[in-house]
Amino acid sequence: MAATTVRRGVGLGLRHLAYAVIAFIFVLPLWWAIVSSLRPNGEVFADIFPFTAKALLPSPLTLEAYSGIFERGFGMIIGNTMLVALITMVAGLIVNGAAGFAFAMFQFRGKAIILTLIIISFMLPFEAIALPLYTVTQQLGWLDNIAALIVPSVANGLAVFLFYQFFSQVPKDYAEAARLDGVSWLNILLRIYVPLSIPTCISAALLLFIFQWEAFLWPLLAMPSQQFKVIQVGMAAFQQQYQTIWNQLFAVSVITALIPIALLLPLQRYYVQGLAGAGIKG
Repeated sequence: MAATTVRRGVGLGLRHLAYAVIAFIFVLPLWWAIVSSLRPNGEVFADIFPFTAKALLPSPLTLEAYSGIFERGFGMIIGNTMLVALITMVAGLIVNGAAGFAFAMFQFRGKAIILTLIIISFMLPFEAIALPLYTVTQQLGWLDNIAALIVPSVANGLAVFLFYQFFSQVPKDYAEAARLDGVSWLNILLRIYVPLSIPTCISAALLLFIFQWEAFLWPLLAMPSQQFKVIQVGMAAFQQQYQTIWNQLFAVSVITALIPIALLLPLQRYYVQGLAGAGIKG
């Protein structure tokens, strides 16, 4: 009995040690980026070759990199990205939620084909549709317009599929009983199905936000003049042709990474629940 307890204790200790090592491996690059952003530019690589433990400590500590990037307009770039991401997220929840509800509740000709195309759409790399999307945007006169960043990103095949999967699992008795009472389909969606789908809404909202936050190629194509920069394009601009201000580049990278992390961490339970719930059926 005692030997079994010891073995279990050793096994549990080794498991937690493995978790700690894996967490250290994943966290170390982010920690080094944070430390480098808090150092003077000339000291960023001072303790790397040869490597010493001082490389993981912000010594000497300075905030000049963060003050420098905001003096160069990075605050406006963050505001631009937040505006585009939030509008896309709200509009995407409305459009994709309504589409998922329609696919789950109604039968119509070509439904299976359209669903198949939607599934294929989020498997395709964006580069495959970048050129035709650019052509359509140019014909609409949306180049260098914020609409070019928002409108193509609102409809998202993965978000539609998440809503469709969830709404398909909700018993149709709710909708049928409401219809017998004369409730409209819109009210059924808003009063019955939306409250039940909060985890899926959070999952879809986070997907839309992160997709927009991480977008680089499309904002680069859709904004040729780059008068309205978003965060990924703005981050690339901090690497100059003849000189790289490394501590500012690390500061930009840290802010770019931490904002989605700060959004995802408190909502990760709902995010995972929404994705897992949507994947139960089919």
